[in-house]
Amino acid sequence: MKTNEVLENIKARRSVRAYTGQQVLEEDLQAILEAATYAPSGMHLETWHFTAIQNMDKLTELNERIKGAFAKSDDSRLQERGHSKTYCCYYHAPTLVIVSNEPGMDCACAIENMFLAAQSLGIGSCWINQLGTTCDDPEVREFITALGVPANHKVYGCVALGYPDSKIPMKEKKVKVNT
Repeated sequence: MKTNEVLENIKARRSVRAYTGQQVLEEDLQAILEAATYAPSGMHLETWHFTAIQNMDKLTELNERIKGAFAKSDDSRLQERGHSKTYCCYYHAPTLVIVSNEPGMDCACAIENMFLAAQSLGIGSCWINQLGTTCDDPEVREFITALGVPANHKVYGCVALGYPDSKIPMKEKKVKVNT
């Protein structure tokens, strides 16, 4: 089978849900964010916005506000998460990038570029979707706007970033091929 560095990076990437406490270096974070800006965007408008959070107090507050929104949900699974003392939507990653855009726009390619750039730098990542479903809750919206997310933006996803905890083994990828 044909291969190269890009294809090997794609094959090696996994969602990481356990991180060390080591913070992502500023230089690496900037490289990951730059990779996101090279993604295609609808009509080449590039109206996306990337809000990187590395402050643990702010990450904890964000998680608490998301849990508060979950606690108000009609969905019993979300209510359970909202009342959990241990639930952390970003898996305690030391860095979280909120990816937002104007309603109706897309950010999936930018997020994937961040995942692949992180993998190439030895940094683990995971798609975090909880903020996308809670960003319009008033307490959540107030907080993310204060963090720098434009008030007119919808959150399309978040990228948890950090160094994988080596004590947690990575799962083997099972490739399903449809021909």
